[in-house]
Amino acid sequence: MISRWFVLSLALTFVITPDLVRAERVWDSEIKRYLTEQEMSMAEVFLTEEEAVKLMFPNSERIKKELLRVSADKKMIIEERIGWKFPEDTFEVYIGETGKQVDGYAIVQNTIGKHKPMTYMVGVDNTGHVLNVELLVFREARGSEVRTKRFNVQYEGKTVLDPVRINKDIINISGATMSVRSMSAGIKRVLVLVDEFYLKPAGLGSDTVATKKSDQGIFGSLFGN
Repeated sequence: MISRWFVLSLALTFVITPDLVRAERVWDSEIKRYLTEQEMSMAEVFLTEEEAVKLMFPNSERIKKELLRVSADKKMIIEERIGWKFPEDTFEVYIGETGKQVDGYAIVQNTIGKHKPMTYMVGVDNTGHVLNVELLVFREARGSEVRTKRFNVQYEGKTVLDPVRINKDIINISGATMSVRSMSAGIKRVLVLVDEFYLKPAGLGSDTVATKKSDQGIFGSLFGN
């Protein structure tokens, strides 16, 4: 005799499964259709972390890696500065060194593109300027153009004092808006992390730069420059 629980489980399978399948489908408003299973599961790998680090610090004598822990208080400061909240409270930081000098810092970022996270590395020099940006893994069907140098070269030289935003100081890529926004947000976060944890403690942070500019402004007005 068939158990009524067995019959009920079969009924639930036929009733619930179609809804679950539909819930997993993702509509792309730009191409006006649901993404295929292949598009949702794709992951194009361009570089490993080791390869990207070498591109960040090609002339450094050594590269060390450390874990950066962000306290709740510090996280609030960073979120206020960048304008968005993030779940991570630890970041792995690569530090390029030559002799006793720090050449720069590099941090891997995972930020959501249109539907899934994209992985990229951001390098910042010892004065807080973006050195390089390299896309490591891209998991969307569209938008990987952000890996091209003709696009991401515009991030080089940016600091925490720059907007690093579309239609401000970053030119968008048609059809890849979410990827551009995602990368820009991650780069801004790296700049602020480096500023807060490495440059400010060394007296080289944005607060010091702002003070110097203010002093120059005062003296400039006094001497007519």
